Amino acid sequence: MTVHLEVADGVGTLRLDRPPMNALDAATQDRLKELAEEITRREDVRAVVIHGGEKVFAAGADIKEMRAMDHAAMVVRARSLQDSFTAVARIPKPVVAAVTGYALGGGCELALCADYRIAGENAKLGQPEILLGLIPGAGGTQRLSRLIGPSKAKDLIFTGRQVKADEALALGLVDRVVAPGEVYEQAHAWAARLAKGPAIALRAAKEAVDAGLETDLDTGLALERNWFAGLFATEDRERGMRSFVEEGPGKAKFL
Repeated sequence: MTVHLEVADGVGTLRLDRPPMNALDAATQDRLKELAEEITRREDVRAVVIHGGEKVFAAGADIKEMRAMDHAAMVVRARSLQDSFTAVARIPKPVVAAVTGYALGGGCELALCADYRIAGENAKLGQPEILLGLIPGAGGTQRLSRLIGPSKAKDLIFTGRQVKADEALALGLVDRVVAPGEVYEQAHAWAARLAKGPAIALRAAKEAVDAGLETDLDTGLALERNWFAGLFATEDRERGMRSFVEEGPGKAKFL
């Protein structure tokens, strides 16, 4: 298998394993979708790290595979390509991308599916599809522009240029830059902290933010209001408020 799921202490690590560059061929895309759906179902996975290894996150699609496809074949495949990445983006749990080395094309698009991105100082990110006479096809034109704004996204997509970690941080493309050897450790620590949090409230927060960004403010506020009121029916809400009153803030332990 080219993607593995490792679970320990509530954290699932979605690990790409297709040496040497973790090129995202069709089989890898399908495996990502399969594991994202498994993670969504599993109650023992409460937060997720996406990791490509110490040297590379993912250098993009498998160009040799794509070159052999004609228009009719890609009309069929394009939907599956997007669906695999959307399955990752819709995991209803906190997801962090641990980015080392190259995250280009599909690799960058996969990182965009995470809620938070921690990059090594050696990371290089970009959407180089234009250099192949193409545009991003796994969500890059949509998720990148929503994350960093349309003009900055267009610069990266129009030129196909790669950005180093410091520029990616300035653009808002990544959220934290650390030494390469610390990327996975810090991403895992981020996930492990949230894995101990209130699972339903975290799911509600993620859905409220993500779905709210796709609609108008009044609809987004209604979504927030419904989730907010609904959480009063959960044991976690009772546990959290009781702990606050009896012990002070930040000491609640959630199941």
